Amino acid sequence: MRLKKVKGAKEKIEKSPYLIKDPSTHRGKFNKLFNNSNPIRVEIGMGKGNFILNNALKYPNINFIGIEKYDSVLVRAVEKIEEQNIDIPNLKLICMDASLIDTVFKNEIDVIFLNFSDPWPKNRHENRRLTSPIFLDKYKNLFKGERKIILKTDNRKFFEYSITSFSEHGYQIKDISLNLNEDNDPLNIKTEYEEKFSLKGLSIYKLEVMQKR
Repeated sequence: MRLKKVKGAKEKIEKSPYLIKDPSTHRGKFNKLFNNSNPIRVEIGMGKGNFILNNALKYPNINFIGIEKYDSVLVRAVEKIEEQNIDIPNLKLICMDASLIDTVFKNEIDVIFLNFSDPWPKNRHENRRLTSPIFLDKYKNLFKGERKIILKTDNRKFFEYSITSFSEHGYQIKDISLNLNEDNDPLNIKTEYEEKFSLKGLSIYKLEVMQKR
């Protein structure tokens, strides 16, 4: 799907106090940026920001960083944050391609969220999937302690692929759901896609995996 360009998106994002302009300069020391030693949780592919924003509001003692490649999408998250009319010190945003993530973080993340990632269904595009061996190798040295990744998707094939990929790389499944809507988990915070798909009655798959370092 081709994204529509949003006039002035880049300029508006760069003016936001939540944007980290040179993320690689903070590699290994993001706690100094937040000025605390609280856990850091990262969402790769944050979209319009509903998930990361509501997590930051609900858990003020946890630091959240949302990553989004497209400024035309990220600007909607910036607008949504501004609508809160309050300072949210435990929330930061990064505009970059996910393939660069290992150049930005090192031994400091507690949890990675992969919400409704592009499934890249064609075999020739496997390496672009955020649960492919290439990306799992990139994630290895990002975590502070044990590696924990939480995935949600509406794509059954991507879900099954991810289970296999995680298992082959030594991750253990800690939680799994074949229909998150039916679970009625009171702690579940939905993304924009999740809200849309749930209203259509589509199954939402969830997978939580961990790996000892």
